Amino acid sequence: MARRTKPAPPPDDFEEHILDIDVGDEMRSSFLEYAYSVIYSRALPDARDGLKPVQRRILYTMGEMNLRPDRGHVKSARVVGEVMGRLHPHGDGAIYDALVRMVQPWSLRVPLVDGHGNFGSPDNGPAAMRYTECRMAPAAMPMTVSIDEETVDFKPNYDSRELEPSVLPAAIPNLIVNGASGIAVGMATNIAPHNLVEVVQALRHMITHPSAGLDDLMRFIPGPDLPTGGKIVGLDGIRDAYESGRGSFRMRATARVESVTPRRKGIVVTELPYGVGPEKVIERIKTMVQAKKLQGISDVKDLTDHNNGLRLVIEVKNGFHPEALLEQLYKLTPMEDSFGINAVCLVDGQPRTLGLKEMLEVYLGHRYDVVRRRSTYRRAKAADELHLVEGLLVAILDIDEVIQLIRASENAAEAKQRLITVFDLSDVQATYILDMALRRLTKYSRIELENRKSELEKTIAELDAILDDEKLLRKVVSDELGEVAKTYGTPRRTVLLASAGQTVTSAVPLEVADDPCWVYLSSAGLLARSGDAEPPGSGGGRTKHDVVVSAVRTTARGQVGAVTNRGRLVKLDVLDLPTLPSTANAPHLQGGAPVSEFLSLETDERVLTLSSFDTDSPGLALGTRNGVVKRVNPEYLSNKDDWEVIRLAEDDELVGAVELRTGEEQLCFLTADARLLHFAAGGVRPQGRAGGGVAGVRVGPGEQVVAFTAFTPGDDAVVVTVSGSSTALPGTEPGAVKVTPFSEYPAKGRATGGVRCHRFLKGEDTLVFAWAGRGPARAAAASGAAVDLPEAQGRRDGSGLPGTQPIVACSSPVEALLPAGSASDVTG
Repeated sequence: MARRTKPAPPPDDFEEHILDIDVGDEMRSSFLEYAYSVIYSRALPDARDGLKPVQRRILYTMGEMNLRPDRGHVKSARVVGEVMGRLHPHGDGAIYDALVRMVQPWSLRVPLVDGHGNFGSPDNGPAAMRYTECRMAPAAMPMTVSIDEETVDFKPNYDSRELEPSVLPAAIPNLIVNGASGIAVGMATNIAPHNLVEVVQALRHMITHPSAGLDDLMRFIPGPDLPTGGKIVGLDGIRDAYESGRGSFRMRATARVESVTPRRKGIVVTELPYGVGPEKVIERIKTMVQAKKLQGISDVKDLTDHNNGLRLVIEVKNGFHPEALLEQLYKLTPMEDSFGINAVCLVDGQPRTLGLKEMLEVYLGHRYDVVRRRSTYRRAKAADELHLVEGLLVAILDIDEVIQLIRASENAAEAKQRLITVFDLSDVQATYILDMALRRLTKYSRIELENRKSELEKTIAELDAILDDEKLLRKVVSDELGEVAKTYGTPRRTVLLASAGQTVTSAVPLEVADDPCWVYLSSAGLLARSGDAEPPGSGGGRTKHDVVVSAVRTTARGQVGAVTNRGRLVKLDVLDLPTLPSTANAPHLQGGAPVSEFLSLETDERVLTLSSFDTDSPGLALGTRNGVVKRVNPEYLSNKDDWEVIRLAEDDELVGAVELRTGEEQLCFLTADARLLHFAAGGVRPQGRAGGGVAGVRVGPGEQVVAFTAFTPGDDAVVVTVSGSSTALPGTEPGAVKVTPFSEYPAKGRATGGVRCHRFLKGEDTLVFAWAGRGPARAAAASGAAVDLPEAQGRRDGSGLPGTQPIVACSSPVEALLPAGSASDVTG
C-alpha cells in the first residue's frame, strides 16, 4: 500500500509572482525558435560542404579520434557517444542513423564512412551500434584536410565548453556528388547524387570560364548518377531542376529477358531505382497479382547476394510475351519511380533554392576562401620559422660569445636581455635560443639552417604569389579538384535516356496469339517451336546442326503428341517449348531444349516422332523391332495426358513411327541382316488403341528390325544403309555407307522376308543404321555433326544378288537423316 504524503509548506518569506503571458505570443515565439533550430541545426545541408550539422560533427569527431582509413575499426557506439557527449545535443539514435547512411553505398555516391558489420540493406535496417564498427572512408580525408590550418571558422558547442567547425574545408563537392534529403519546418530539400568526375570537370570549366552558361555545364554534367545505377528516362525535368532548382525525372530499373529454365523465360532485374529495394518490388508485384491487375507472372525470386549484387528473377508464364509484361511492371510497380529535385540548402545562413550553376559557384567560392586562408596560415607559419632560423644563424656566427654571455648572466631574464642587446635579436629569437639544446649550435647545424632558410624563402614567395594573383589561386583550386577526381572518381553507373522509346505494349500483345507454327524434334533429342508458318527447309540451304527427324504443324496454344519407343503417346503443350528465331532457312535447333525438360520418360525410353492431333488424318503407322506393323486410328483422348498406341510384346519395342498424310504411303522395313520389305499402307487395316498390330516383315532368329519408315515414293526416294560389326562397341566402328535409289527394290507382300539391300564386307555382319525415304540432304552423327553421303547409284546384281554396289567409307557413325523438301516429307 502506497504511503500517503503531504506537500511541505512554503517558507515564511515565500512571495508568489505570477506573470500573465499571451498564449498566442508564446506559441509564436516558441514555434519560431523550434523552426529556426530545425532549419539551421538539423535538416538542411550547408551549400559549401553539403553536410548537415550531425554529419559534419561525425566526420570532425572521427578525425579528432584519428580514425583514419589506415587505422583499425572501432565500435560505432564509441563514435556515437563521443559525438553526443561533445557536440550534438540530441539522442544517439539520430546520430547513428546519420552515420549508417554515410556508410551505405546505395545511399551515397561516394561513401564517407567505412563500415564493418551489418549496416542494413535497401529494405532492412542496420544492426545496433554496439555490433558494428566504423572508421573514416578514404573519401572523408579530403573533407577534413587542413582543418587545423585556420581554413574554416569555429563556433562554441551546445554548452560553450568546446569549439566545433561551422563548415568543413570539403575538397570534394559533396553537396552535388552525394546529394541530400531532409524535411524542415515549412521547407524540405531533395538533391540527387552526381558523378564526381563529371562535377569536377564542370567546376574546372567554370574556373577558366566564370561566365559559362547552363548548356555549357550540362555538357559535363548531363544528369544525375545514382548510386544504384538504373536508367533515367526523360531529360527535360533534369534541365528544369538545373535551371531553377526544382524539377523531376523518372528512374527505371535495368532489366533484361533471359531463359531462366529451358522451358521458361524470365525478367532478370539487376538495378533498381534509387531508394527502392527488392522486397518493396516483390511485395508490390504480389499485391498486383492477387488483385489480378498483373497477369503472366508465375514466380518472383530474390537471388541477391554479396558477390553478384542485385538479381531479382521474375518468371514469366508460358503464353505471355516477356517484353510486354516488362512494360506493365514499369507502369504498375516501383521498378519505375520518380525523383523530385528541390535543391534547398543554406547559403550564408539563409535557406535558398539553388540551380546547378549557383551550387557550383557557392562551392568554388568556399574553396577559394579555404585555399586563401590556408595559404595565409602557412605563410605566417613559414615567416615565423624563417625569423627563428635567421636568429639561429646570427647566433652561430659568434657561438663562443653567445655561450660565454649566457654563462656570465645571473638568470635567464638577464641572458635574454643581453642577447637582444648584443646581437640585435628579437624577444622571440632570444627566447628560442635559450630554450634549445646546445648540440644544435654546431657547424653542421649551420648548413642545415642555411638550406632551411632557402626553402622557407621559396615557400613564402610561392604563397605570396598565390595570395597576390587571383589566377594562380584559381589554378591551385583547379589542380586540387583534378587530383581528387583522379583519386576518388568512378565511372558513371546510371544510363541517361532522352525518352523511353516506343512502348512494346502498343506493338506486341501481352499474351501469345494462337498463330500457326511448327514443332520440331531433332536427332539429338531437342524440342523447339518456330513462329514461321512455312515448313522447314522451304527457304533454301540449311544451317549445319543435328537434323530434324520430325516436324508437325500446329498452333502456338495447341498440343502435339510425342510417340516413344515404349508405345506411348504423350501430350505436349506447344506453349512450353522454346521459340526459335525466324530465319529464311530451316530452324537452328541449338536454341531448343531437351525432351527430358518437358516429358517424364522411363529408363531407356526415347521419343521417336511427333504427331498432331488431327482427327482427319489417316492416323499413325508403327513398326516394331520384331517386325510388327500397325495403323492406329486417330482416336485421341482428351481426358488423359498419355496412353498406349500399341500393345507390345514383352521383348518388343517401337523402332519407327510416322504420321500418315494420305493413307497411300509405302511402309518400309529394314532389318539388321540387310533385308528390305516395302508394301502399301492401304494393305494394313487400321486398329484401335488396344490393338497389337499385324505381321509386317518376317524376322529370322536372332535378327531384328533396325528401321521403319513411311513415305510417298518418288524419283528422289533412296535407301541408305550403314554396315558394321555386331561385336564392336556401339559407336566405335564407323562402318560403310551405301545409298541406292528406292525404285531398285520391288514391293513384296506383307509378312514376307523382302529382298537383300546390302552386301557385307569382311568383318561386317549387321546393319547399324538404315533409312528409306525421299532424298536425304544430310546425315548427322550422334554428336549432331554433319556427315556427307555418296551419290545414289543403281544396284549391280551381275551375280544375281542385290547389294553388289561399291561401299563408300564413312568418317563418322550415321545416326539420323534429314530429307529434302517440305515438312510433309520429314520422317524419322
